Parts: sequence; structure tokens; C-alpha cells
Amino acid sequence: MSAVSSGNCQPPKFNRRSLLSQLGLLGLGAGSCSLQSPAEENESSSDLKLTMALVGDYDRTGMLLDGSVKPEGIHAELVRVGPTELFRRMAQETPYDISEMSTSTYMILTSRGDNRYVGLPVFPSRNFRHGYIYVNQRSGIKRPEDLSGKRVGALEYQATAALWQRTFLLDDFGIRAQEIEWFEGGLNEPNAPERFHVELPSDIHINRIGEGETLSNLLEKGSMDALIGPAEPECFRTADHIVRLFPDYRAVERDYYQRTQFFPIMHMVVIRNSLYKSDPWIAESIYQAFEKAKVEAFERLWQTGVLACAIPWLMSDLEEIESVFGPNHWPYGIDNNRELLERMTQASYEQGLSTRKLELEELFVKEMWKT
Repeated sequence: MSAVSSGNCQPPKFNRRSLLSQLGLLGLGAGSCSLQSPAEENESSSDLKLTMALVGDYDRTGMLLDGSVKPEGIHAELVRVGPTELFRRMAQETPYDISEMSTSTYMILTSRGDNRYVGLPVFPSRNFRHGYIYVNQRSGIKRPEDLSGKRVGALEYQATAALWQRTFLLDDFGIRAQEIEWFEGGLNEPNAPERFHVELPSDIHINRIGEGETLSNLLEKGSMDALIGPAEPECFRTADHIVRLFPDYRAVERDYYQRTQFFPIMHMVVIRNSLYKSDPWIAESIYQAFEKAKVEAFERLWQTGVLACAIPWLMSDLEEIESVFGPNHWPYGIDNNRELLERMTQASYEQGLSTRKLELEELFVKEMWKT
């Protein structure tokens, strides 16, 4: 018998005051925001014991990691793994029952017939990526269109951040992935291994950088003209001629969202397919636990009388976010992310990663199709 009801996968309505009241967080007394709710108190001997790997250090998954929120009917052994290592393990092996996953890598695997995993529309990591494109001013790049024909580094061509950067470069500036000479390798540390090897079409040109080299060093020397990716190269802090392609990236990203309604998804959550087939009820249990952890964490952010994180103007930032995105700026589920996900699947195919255009139903368990 299912450990949870399978008839309703809809996330709770997001209303700040009503949720604060339900969660007992309207006051600011000593116990009002306690996250010390040991998982052992809620466990049952009949709970299904599973392993769950998360990147960690997110407010929206913190309550899962500390046991304040647990999936109903499941005892999850939580493992924290950095994204680079986690995604390499997930691509090369099947080490965990439930895991955070690179959305781009998951789409590549699915398109190529690798069905080790099934997906949930839970997106613990999202990020605008205009601010993560760096250029060597000596290469003559003054605007995005100048990237055509240039040498551009990427930590991994298949990474979701790079997928999104190539997507907006195409959609807004007409730059196709095929027009660029790509270089892969370690960003600030040399000899970074590939997540897994992807055979790409012949019109996508990728080179692995030399042993002992880093993308940051090559960009600074001028051996590359630009760099895209998920993080900042060391040379940006040390070399005056390394600058952002979009200096006022916050304004650019806000405009991008207002035009497209895309707040780019980076990571999603997957379940080992064999586990899902034997116990399909776990999909909703896990989905609801992630949703609850996210909502409770964001409610805590809004208690700005006592700041939940070390952001001096947190209240102002939250008010600006709400004015741009509305009351739910980080939606899970398929319906609220449908156009964005469709663009991701199309981009993955356009850029030579997926072997075909995927349908959304292929990516997510059927219990989630109406979320």
C-alpha cells in the first residue's frame, strides 16, 4: 500500500502570512524558528531506507539535510557531495537511490537511451548566467556578437550553465555554438576529468586543454578569448584586462527574465529507475518533502526582523524579487516551468548534446505530469 496519497501532487499555495501562521513562525520568540527537529522522532521501523545525495548548502534543502523535514515513509541516509564530483559519479555509476543531478547531463543520458534514472520536477539550483561570461579585452570583444569565430573556454561543454549561456547567446544575439572554437578543462585547477564523454556532431569543435593548464590561465594569457561557465576564474580578480561581457549583469538578467519568463534551471532531482518501478509511491513523497523544505526556508527569509542570512539589504532584495517574479519565484512542478523546460530540451538538441528533441513526459515520472 502506498505510504502517501498518490492523488494530489500539487504544491501548497504560497501565501506568506497564512504559511507563517500554519508553521507557527509569526512570532520571533526563541523557539519560533528552531530547526532542531531530529529525524529520529519521526522515523518508523517500516520506513524504506534509501540513500539521498545533495549538493548541500542551500536554504531550500537545509531542512532535509538536518532532518527537520523528511519524506513520508522514507528514512533517507543523506550524503553531501560537491556538484562536480556528484555529477561525475551520477553519469559514470548509479551510486545513490535519490540524487541531485545536472539537468543537462540527465537530458543527454535520456536522449541516448540511458534509463538508469527517472526525474522529479524539483529544481534545487537555478541561476542566471549572464554574469558568468568573461572576456579578454585584448581580443577585441566589446559586445556579444563579437564572440563569433572566437576561442571560448568552458569547464564542460555539457554543463547546464554552459547550455543556458549558449542558449541566450543564440536567442538574443544570433551566436550559434557551431561558430565558436571550444576549449574544455579545469577552471582554476588543472587536469579536471570529463564528467563523461559525449560524442558530438562534427560541426561542434571542442579541444581539451593541455595537461597542467587551466582555463583561467589561458584566458589571462590570451590563448583563449572568452570563458563561459558556472563560476569565476581567478584571473578576473588579478588581471585588469579580464572583464565581464555584461558588466551590469543584474539589469541584463532582469530584462532577460521579463522578456522570457526564464529563471534558468540548473539542477533537478532524479530517482534510481529500478527503485521507482518497485515503489512508485516514493516519487510523490520525495516531491512533497522538497516542496515543504523550500516553502519553510523561504518563509524564514521573510522574517527580516532577524536576518536569516548575512545580506544587509535582504528585505529590499526580497521585495524587489517579489515585484519581478511574483510571490513564488522558485517554482517546482512542470506547469510553472513548461516553456523553460521546452526551451532547454530544444537547446540541448540544437547544441549537439541530446541526440533528439526530448518530450517533457520522458523526463519526469507520470505521477508528476499534472504538477
